[in-house]
Amino acid sequence: MILPGRLRLGVNIDHVATIRNARWTSESGGDHPDPVRAAEIVAACGGDGITAHLREDRRHIRDEDLARIQAATSLPLNLEMAATDEMVEIALRHKPHAACIVPERREERTTEGGLDAAGQHNRLYPLVQRLLDAGIRVSLFIAPETKQIDAAIRLNAPVVELHTGEYAHAEGEDRAIQLKRLSDMAALAARNGIEPHAGHGLTYDNVQPVAAIPQLAELNIGHYLIGEAIFIGLAASVMKMRELMDAARP
Repeated sequence: MILPGRLRLGVNIDHVATIRNARWTSESGGDHPDPVRAAEIVAACGGDGITAHLREDRRHIRDEDLARIQAATSLPLNLEMAATDEMVEIALRHKPHAACIVPERREERTTEGGLDAAGQHNRLYPLVQRLLDAGIRVSLFIAPETKQIDAAIRLNAPVVELHTGEYAHAEGEDRAIQLKRLSDMAALAARNGIEPHAGHGLTYDNVQPVAAIPQLAELNIGHYLIGEAIFIGLAASVMKMRELMDAARP
């Protein structure tokens, strides 16, 4: 199954909020740099969606940012969230286009590894159903493994996002092996009616082989684009990634 249309680019703007929060707390009232402005720039320069991860400790994106982002742009909001009752209630309140369930540990700097959907079926199933019943498109951020795709099928998840971290950090022959894993699992998901996305650790240098996987419908990229924006500006950063992705799919 090859999905129609161009490969979508979702831009994660968490680390605009990280820079803001380095100086301003929610109590102190500062809002520069504003992640809402970042969302507006992404919308104006070819991004297809906004991703934001509301963490338990609110280290970057805050609750009030979600409503402001939704009001500022018509781009779909993909809310990355832990599988907790608190986050489900927030998702139900804000009604994002999509909710991507990710593993989350308080001490980690960024999301490390994929969600163990296979090992947490009983915990995840009622949460997934509540989100689906509210009309929120559920995605599971998983390792490119058959058992995790099988778990997504059992959980009725319409989308999986394949963790590309191992591919991004691999070199030489191992990178080719990791790329094949991504390709095989994207194909397996698509054959079972699940829309495959991918993300984590993607850069200008490594994105094109992943973008060329025909079943993938969307890439979600954040840290790298925000980092490049420091040097060339956010619009230029996003547009360059968009060009590379388009060139990978003639």
